[in-house]
Amino acid sequence: MLTNITRRTFFTGIAALAGLGLAGCGSEDAVGSSTGSGSGAAAGDLLAQIRERGEMVFATEGTWSPWTFHNEAGELTGFDIEVARAIAGQLGVEASFAEGEWDGLLAGVDSGRYDTMANGVSVTAEREEKYDFTEQYAYNNIVVITRGDNDEIASLEDLEGKTTANTLASSYATLAESYGATCTGVDDFNATIELLDAGRIDATLNDEVVFNDYMNQHPDANLKVAATAPEPTRIAYPLRREEATQGLREAMNEAIEALRADGTLAQISNDYFGMDITTA
Repeated sequence: MLTNITRRTFFTGIAALAGLGLAGCGSEDAVGSSTGSGSGAAAGDLLAQIRERGEMVFATEGTWSPWTFHNEAGELTGFDIEVARAIAGQLGVEASFAEGEWDGLLAGVDSGRYDTMANGVSVTAEREEKYDFTEQYAYNNIVVITRGDNDEIASLEDLEGKTTANTLASSYATLAESYGATCTGVDDFNATIELLDAGRIDATLNDEVVFNDYMNQHPDANLKVAATAPEPTRIAYPLRREEATQGLREAMNEAIEALRADGTLAQISNDYFGMDITTA
């Protein structure tokens, strides 16, 4: 298990302001449009390219309610989806979405296949070394979820020697492993719950609002929150760390502040979470 110093470093990275983790069915047109280099003034300027093509491409899972999911009509929606649409609107373009498994989404941002990722991406020290994040647009608590009859886990320290499950590239897996847990890789939250319900793992880590949403839909589920991480995580949009993304980052920050000021962020949060998680 990592030392207390390492743990503090982890939390410093994901919550420095104290105040956030997929088989693809996205549109091929949306995915392909992100790779064009643009022409004239648009070359080397991602914001100009986005405005030239009239759309901004967001990578997302589409399987992580209430952040990003398909409703009963099969329509893609969720907190992250609606915030992304609002931000794109502020930039004067349409939002389009490319769905896939978590492990491939950030890789798609890296390659320029997607403009950014709308999937509750938490800001960690490791990710900040690679990505240029926007201002945070949400905050969240990471919780340890166990079966209701589990009396062996009551804190993060109790994860020592236990088994958990999460997508391996997620901050949840990193946190669990930092406390000595052995993490099994899975595709999404529902898969972790299946393993937990079957008794094949001891716990899983995820967002508090995701757990609350699941329990609202499955009130008889034999699950509980056994522990909560000491600091909330910051949620922001990752952008490639290069000169071409600087104008987009500034424009997105302005859009986030405008949507916070006029109450749009709070309204979307209340619509999907039943609470406002957009301020520290």
